[in-house]
Amino acid sequence: MEGKEKIAISGATGFIGKKLVDFLEQNGYQVLKLNRAILHNPAELTKAINGSDAVINLAGHSIAKKWNEKTKRKILYSRLNVTRRIVDAVEAAVDKPDVVISASAVGIYDAFEVHDEFSTSYADDFLGEVCQKWEAEALRISNVKNVRLCLIRLGAVLGKEGGAFPKLIKPFKFGFGSTLGDGHQVFPFIHIKDVLSGIWYLLKREASGGIYNFVAPEMISNLEFSIALAEKLNRPLWLKVPEFALRMILGEGANFLLVGQKVVPKRMLKDDFHFSYPTLESILNDLC
Repeated sequence: MEGKEKIAISGATGFIGKKLVDFLEQNGYQVLKLNRAILHNPAELTKAINGSDAVINLAGHSIAKKWNEKTKRKILYSRLNVTRRIVDAVEAAVDKPDVVISASAVGIYDAFEVHDEFSTSYADDFLGEVCQKWEAEALRISNVKNVRLCLIRLGAVLGKEGGAFPKLIKPFKFGFGSTLGDGHQVFPFIHIKDVLSGIWYLLKREASGGIYNFVAPEMISNLEFSIALAEKLNRPLWLKVPEFALRMILGEGANFLLVGQKVVPKRMLKDDFHFSYPTLESILNDLC
């Protein structure tokens, strides 16, 4: 990526997207935000991608709300449609990007096995279906000559200003910290700064391609996370939100909180990527 200047980003107004835009601009890149108007106009989208050195696809409707059939359609098709349009535009561009980085999620994996990037034990629930279809759209890039594709499967991204962490820490600050369900579900997580540096790493490393698990190396449960957060804040941990209550509030969306995946970042570790925040302790020391 030496001498490259222009990066096109979808989902630039989301938590990760905003942070990534700032990060890239601070490192000398020109960032083109692929907003809704551009994404819905094939000619404008192709024009935007033409001459870009990289495309980063982060777009998708939030899953952190109660799921009904309408919400589930938005979750699925916001990802499929944007990814499909971006791939079509890359195919149509004369001056194609060197690399496309497209988001996915660790929800693709089942809750039973330990998963590195070569695992094919996928979940048979809605999130598993979404991730598989989402990635299938992105994988069409593999047929485009001289365009490198990286798929990043994200765990829970933790940061002070957005994502899951502010919602998780709030009840703990007021002494109402709790585990979710029985707390035994694994909680795959990663610091927002490691997401940014990980994307930067994939942009610059021309040998990188394929699937990457974007999770911290440490594997913990929701119960272990809750205990550590309560201790860090010097607050009690005496509540447990029962599964039925979460399902009443979130419907099927409660699976996002109650079902965890055992995920390891095998490829990032093998490639000697340096995690600045490899453990929960290091993350809580920074965020609390």
